[in-house]
Amino acid sequence: MKAKLVIYLILLLLIFAVAWFSVRQQPKKVQRIRNTRVAWQQPADFDRNVKTLKYTRHAKCRMDCRQISEEEVKDILKHGAINHDKTDPKDSPCPTYALEGYTLQDRQHVRIVFAQCESETRVVTCIDLDREFPCHCN
Repeated sequence: MKAKLVIYLILLLLIFAVAWFSVRQQPKKVQRIRNTRVAWQQPADFDRNVKTLKYTRHAKCRMDCRQISEEEVKDILKHGAINHDKTDPKDSPCPTYALEGYTLQDRQHVRIVFAQCESETRVVTCIDLDREFPCHCN
């Protein structure tokens, strides 16, 4: 009787171990970033092939405060994920697109908002999603 109990306990532990390892091996789902849905597809009207970026005074101040370089902004423009909850393609006077990703140099988790007008693309603001900075921008 004791031998049967030991066998059942061993089987139970084996089943538990297999279940635990299989759950740990499954690919992780896309995480929600600060309660916003991040969509990985690109809207048809968003153009990432921008030759020149114009930086608003506010964006330059935020970049300086948060130590985000122009090179990092351009990399997020090329490779960042579009956050549709923070994007407004009907924004006036120009559609705005919020792109998120990690900077190359120091792996900051950022959101950069671009205004894509007919004649130019502007960087509107830069936000660090993980860390607060004491910026004093107008």
